[in-house]
Amino acid sequence: MRILAIDTALDACSAAIFDTERDRMLAMQSREIGRGHAELLIPLVDEVMKSAGATFDAIDRIAVTVGPGSFTGLRVGLSAARGFALAAQKPAVGVSTLAALTAPLITENEAVPVVAVIDAKHGNLYMQMVGAGGRVLIAPRAVKLREAVRAVALGPVRIVGNGAAMLAAHWPAKSPVPLLVDPRVAPDILWVARIGAAANPERALPRPLYLRLPDAKPFAEQVQRQ
Repeated sequence: MRILAIDTALDACSAAIFDTERDRMLAMQSREIGRGHAELLIPLVDEVMKSAGATFDAIDRIAVTVGPGSFTGLRVGLSAARGFALAAQKPAVGVSTLAALTAPLITENEAVPVVAVIDAKHGNLYMQMVGAGGRVLIAPRAVKLREAVRAVALGPVRIVGNGAAMLAAHWPAKSPVPLLVDPRVAPDILWVARIGAAANPERALPRPLYLRLPDAKPFAEQVQRQ
């Protein structure tokens, strides 16, 4: 199976083509840009397709990160993935950003739990905690920083995500120090592809995973509340 993977959920804009039969990345591009996903994504996908020597006829599935993450970035990636899927008549699947951050660490060593944390701004975090065998210990949720610390600082853990440094900085002095603090700004696009390949298209729908409401409100709604 050949997977076209797309990630625009956080600060990176990434695209890749992964061949599951050969367990090989055919082409990949990932750029840390912060903003500007809408302008960069389509040229990036085109570049990856050309580098892999692939056409959409040769793509079996499209995988895209569905969040949590930037509301604007998620809309860009999801719109592109749905458009590609519709035009190519291929299935599109959604991959949780938190799962994509967690997966490589659990695969490397499942004995120590992994906490994936994304900065949700204003002292809030999106988080998920996974233990042995990929068992979800804390389901994806939006929490205050203090709540996150209380929930996970109970034993040895590894922390990954752009909120990792923030969480580690508030770690209780009497709790076991995190064994790893990996402040990566986005998931590895390879793991977006791998999770997407294993996903059930009927269940892993390409829909945004919003764990909280957006900060911005439509102008008409603001007027009605005044």
